[in-house]
Amino acid sequence: MTARFLHRIDVALGRYLPEKRLFLRSEQSTRFVRLSPLTQAAALSGTTALVAWTMVASSILLIDQVGSGNIRDQARREQALYDSRLNAIAAERDRRAEAVRQAQDRFNLALDEVSKMQSALLASEERRRELETGMTVLQATLRRTLAERDAAQDRSIELAAQLAGETGPADGPRPADLEQTLTFLTAALDETSAERDKVAEDAASAYEMVQAIAYERELDAERNDQIFTSLEEALTVSMTPLDKMFKAAGLNTKSILNRVRQGYSGVGGPLTPLSVSSKGSATELSPDEIRARAIMGRLDEINMYRIAAEKLPFAQPLKSSYRLTSPFGRRTHPTLGGSRMHEGTDMASAYGTPIYSTADGVVVRAQWVSGYGRMVEIRHEFGIVTRYGHMSKIRVKAGQRVSRGDRIGDMGNSGRSTGTHLHYEVRVDGKPVNPMTYIKAARNVF
Repeated sequence: MTARFLHRIDVALGRYLPEKRLFLRSEQSTRFVRLSPLTQAAALSGTTALVAWTMVASSILLIDQVGSGNIRDQARREQALYDSRLNAIAAERDRRAEAVRQAQDRFNLALDEVSKMQSALLASEERRRELETGMTVLQATLRRTLAERDAAQDRSIELAAQLAGETGPADGPRPADLEQTLTFLTAALDETSAERDKVAEDAASAYEMVQAIAYERELDAERNDQIFTSLEEALTVSMTPLDKMFKAAGLNTKSILNRVRQGYSGVGGPLTPLSVSSKGSATELSPDEIRARAIMGRLDEINMYRIAAEKLPFAQPLKSSYRLTSPFGRRTHPTLGGSRMHEGTDMASAYGTPIYSTADGVVVRAQWVSGYGRMVEIRHEFGIVTRYGHMSKIRVKAGQRVSRGDRIGDMGNSGRSTGTHLHYEVRVDGKPVNPMTYIKAARNVF
C-alpha cells in the first residue's frame, strides 16, 4: 500500500520533474545514478528549506545588530542626561551650601550688633540712673535755695522797716550795723538767685538730656526689633530644609535631637553673685531678653541638627561622576540566576575612584569578606552601619575613627562582582535600608 502510494506520487511529480540520470565515469568503467522525481523533489525541498533558514537567520542577526546599536545609543544618551542632571544637582548643592554659609555669616554679624546694642542699652540705663539721681539732688538744692531766698527776703523787709523807724525797740541795733547787715543779706540774696538760676538751667539741660536718651532708647528698641525679626526669619529659613531632610529620611527628629542633647550636655564653671536690676527682681526678663533667649535656643537646635547630620550617612560615597547600575531591592542575580534581595546600591565608575565615608563613625571591619571582596564597615550613631564593598584598595584600619568625607578606599572589582563598581549598604539596627533615601533627603541641603 505504501509502495503504491509512493509510486503514484513519483508518477505525478514526473510531469514536472522527469527522471534524470547522473553519469559517473572512471578510468575502468562508467556508472550512473538514477534520480527519480521523488528524489529530485526531496532534494529541492531540502535546498529550499536551507536557503530559507539562511535568509531568516541572517535577518535575525541583522535586526539584533541594529537593535543593539540603538540600545547602546540610548544608553549613551541616558548616561549624558544623567551626568548633566548630576552636575546640575551638584551645582544646586553648592549654591545651597553657599547660601547657608552666607546666612551664618549674617547671623554672626547680627549677633555682634545685638551685643553692641545690649552694651549701649546698659550704658544708657546707667546714665539715666545717674541723671535721675542728679535731678533729685538738684531739685532738693533748688527747694532749699528757694526757702533761703524767701527767708532772706523776709529778713531784708524786716531790716528795712527797722531802718525806717517803723518797728523795733528804741534801744535796737545801730543804723550802721543794720545797713551792713542789709548789704550782706542783699549780696547773699543775689548769690542765691544766681545759684537758683544756674540750678534751673542745669535742670532744664538734664531734662533735655533725659528726653534725648529716651529717644535714643526708642531708636535702639526699634533697631533691636528689626534685628530680632531678621534673625528669626533667617532661623526659620535655615531650619526648614533640615526638618525636611530628616523627615524625608524617615527619621524621628525629636528622638534624634534628644539623643544628641544627652551626649552634649556638660556644664560647669565658677558661680558669681547675681546682680538685681533696678526695674525689678533678678528673675524678671525684658521682652528683648526673652526673644534673645528664644533665638539662642533655635541656634542651639540648628547646632544639634548639624551634629546629627554629621553622624548620619547623608553624604555621597563618591564625589566624582558615576552610574547607578543596580538599585536597592529584588533583582535577578547576574551569575547565579534567580530572584534575590539586593541589600545595597551599586555605583559604577573608573577603577581606583576614591571612596569616602558618608558620616562620622568608627571602622568595625576593613578586610576581605566573602561576596563583598575588600570591604570596609563603619559603625555610626543611632544604630546605623554603612558597608563599602568590592574595593581595589582599603585605606583605613579596624578601630580607626573617621569623619564624613574621609577617604577610606578605592573602587575595584574584588569579590563576587561582574565589573568595577562600589556596593554601598546602609543598615539600621541590623536591617538593610535603601541608601538613596538618605542621599536624596540631603540633596537640597548639602
